[in-house]
Amino acid sequence: MMSYSPFSLIEPTTPLPLIVDSPHSGRNYPIDFAYACPHLLLRQTEDSYVDELILGATDAGCALLKAEFPRSYIDANRAENDIDPAMLAGPWSEPLEPSERTLQGLGLVRRLCRSGVAIYSQPLPAAEILKRITQCYRPYHRALQNLLTARREIFGVAYLIDCHSMPNRFERGHRPHADFVLGDRDGSACDPSFTRRVCDILQEIGYSVALNDPFKGMEITKRYGNPQNGQHALQLEINRKLYMNEETLEKHEGFLKLQSALALFFRTLASDLIEDMPSRLAAE
Repeated sequence: MMSYSPFSLIEPTTPLPLIVDSPHSGRNYPIDFAYACPHLLLRQTEDSYVDELILGATDAGCALLKAEFPRSYIDANRAENDIDPAMLAGPWSEPLEPSERTLQGLGLVRRLCRSGVAIYSQPLPAAEILKRITQCYRPYHRALQNLLTARREIFGVAYLIDCHSMPNRFERGHRPHADFVLGDRDGSACDPSFTRRVCDILQEIGYSVALNDPFKGMEITKRYGNPQNGQHALQLEINRKLYMNEETLEKHEGFLKLQSALALFFRTLASDLIEDMPSRLAAE
């Protein structure tokens, strides 16, 4: 059973229409998580320390929502019906729509922690997966939706930056990724002008940035990105080489530098948003 809240929320004293979330950096492993793989390999599935890297967003006026549960327990960035049938020990009550990545073992409830290494020794009962959905997944998404709704009610617009980390390479021999990859689902989840401004700020402070390659954004950007109604969602992938050892999960000397750079990024972006807001809202 879980003995902690599935998420943590930090609200700024003076809010802006900007929300930052980290759905994959949770590292509180429930005692009923009956995994059968080495714990270090399980932890390597985390977006380790992203929640710490983006803490400066709160000083800039952003709300910060972070999952406390690990993504290997249940993944908040997958659709609720994105379940691998091979994970189920019995029937599921609703139709399933597993994605390609889910069939590769990386679904709502992961089958693999890395290629060829199973997380569990056997499939899970449907009741176990449903418990994780009701105790972790749905509360996280309710909290995120409530934040977006509240900002839209105040400002008429809301921006979500959904923060993740990525390996430097998919596999040995593959080209390394940029320092940051922005995903706006090819402009369908976020106003392209906001995406461009985020890209520009990151480049101005010295980082390389790629757009929608190789990550376009998953369930969170898909679900919450609705630019026509003033709700924008942008996925931000951070290259792990900038701040940690990917195998040991140890922070290296780049961590504090990147944390400081991201604080500057959020301050700059917040300043831009304040300038763009009508004067009556800027005074809130």
